[in-house]
Amino acid sequence: MSEIIKEIESAQLKSEVPEFNVGDTVRVHGRIKEGNRERVQIFEGTVLKVQGGSNRQTFTVRKTSNGVGVEKTWPIHSPNVVKVEVVRQGKVRRAKLNYLRSRIGKKAKVKEKVN
Repeated sequence: MSEIIKEIESAQLKSEVPEFNVGDTVRVHGRIKEGNRERVQIFEGTVLKVQGGSNRQTFTVRKTSNGVGVEKTWPIHSPNVVKVEVVRQGKVRRAKLNYLRSRIGKKAKVKEKVN
């Protein structure tokens, strides 16, 4: 990759990147713009996957709302992601939890990691 692109990408990186892994339950504080107003909305769910690198790195969070699964993909270094809180750490053995999409109820839970 050329040096110019590397410089531009490094300027877009956040100084503090939140520490979380796949399987963790997180609370994402996202900035929402409605007309001329701006507010912060919280999206809480399980991290299904983390992919990409550098300033293109994204993570996908899944939650169940009124019996319907909702997934949202967030760029880690986006200015619209205000902060990411880790509610609980999950114990998983794989990098992508796509199998959770077909599960409902208690089966869709991830075991909690005991430190």
